[in-house]
Formats: sequence, structure tokens, C-alpha cells
Amino acid sequence: VQAACMFIAVAWTARLAPLPLSDGRAMTARRESFAHSIVEGWKFSWHNQTVRAGILCTTIVCALMFPFTTLLPVFARDLLRVGAEGQGLLLAAMGLGALMSAATIALAGHRLTRGRVMIDSSIVYGLTLVVFAASHWYPLSIVAMVVAGLCHVHANALVHTVVQSHSPPAYRGRTMALFNMSQMLSTAGSMLIGLLAFLFGSRGAVAAMGTVGALGIVILVWLMPRARQIK
Repeated sequence: VQAACMFIAVAWTARLAPLPLSDGRAMTARRESFAHSIVEGWKFSWHNQTVRAGILCTTIVCALMFPFTTLLPVFARDLLRVGAEGQGLLLAAMGLGALMSAATIALAGHRLTRGRVMIDSSIVYGLTLVVFAASHWYPLSIVAMVVAGLCHVHANALVHTVVQSHSPPAYRGRTMALFNMSQMLSTAGSMLIGLLAFLFGSRGAVAAMGTVGALGIVILVWLMPRARQIK
């Protein structure tokens, strides 16, 4: 099913007309080296506060919050004692939350204050992980997974929109490359949460990562108050 959806996406993308560039911009783009193009993308993303806030938000979420899924088998088998079937339901619950979030964004995304939603969802995401880590009751863990799925898509999908809509055409490809690079930090986060689980146990690792992630978003808002006002 995923391959079929990717094929549809490729077919539709191939039909997009290229954005016309002025002669001056086209010549400049052709003269830029690959390394210089990357550096210019980093500079633009750092100096544009809206894009910087979005990329930092998704970096915190992907590096410190989403990696908790690495330890789901441990929670299902050893802590909640629900086995592989229970783990399947936990993942399904997260998927349900993600589907609810996607539907909300599709239906009302243009009416949302994107900065407020992505920031608040990220904070709730971190606090939800603390609840999930402390839960000994399987139904509560299911509810926490629904909320985590909803918050994860709320944060990432809206950041994706913010980065694209606040980047001029000349830099949009480079800012999206940075956005995707920041999402890849979930691999490093998985290594970190594994180390923390070895030191403090699985519950302590998830709670610590969730707490630090939520605090990271709070610090982000403190340093960039206008992040919650992004349209």
C-alpha cells in the first residue's frame, strides 16, 4: 500500500510545472557550488526566526521524544505484560492519534495558529511520555499512545508547512533538506534512550527524555517568544 501511494505521489509530482526563475537568479544558481549552496541554506535558516523555530522544534521532537518507540517491546513484554499483541495495539493507538491529527490539519489547518499548535503539541508530547513511562495500567498507556500520535503529527506536519511557507522559492529546497536532516536525529535519539535505559531502566529513560524534550520546547519559546505566533 505504501509503495502504491508513493507511486501516486511521484506521478503527481511529475506533473508539476517548474517555477519560472528570473535570468539573474537562474545564472546565480548555476554559478553556486554545492558547498556554497548548503552554507547559504544554513545561513538563511538561522537568520529567519520562523524557519529556525520550526527546525529546532522538529529537532527536539525527533531527537528526544519520538525515540521512545524503541523501547515499546520492553514496555509491552516486561512492564505492562501484554506481549506482542498488546504492543500491536499500542502502535495502533499511536496510529489512530496520528490519523486524527492529520484529519484535523487537513480540515482546519488554515484556521489554526500554526506556531501555537506545534509548540503546545510538542510540550504535551513530552508530558505524555512521562505519563506513559509511569503508567502501570494498560488502558491508560493506550490513551497516552493516542495522545502521543496526535501530538507527533501535529508538531511535524505543521512544522513542515511553516518551513515551506516561510521560505522563498530560492531557499525552499535547502530549508526542507535541513528539516529532513533534523528528523534523522531520531536514530541518535534511539541510541541515547537505549543507553539511558541501561543506566536507569526503561521507565526512567522514557520519562527523562520526555521531560528534557518538554523543557527544550519551553526554552525555545523563552528564547523566541514569537514562535507561538507563527501563522
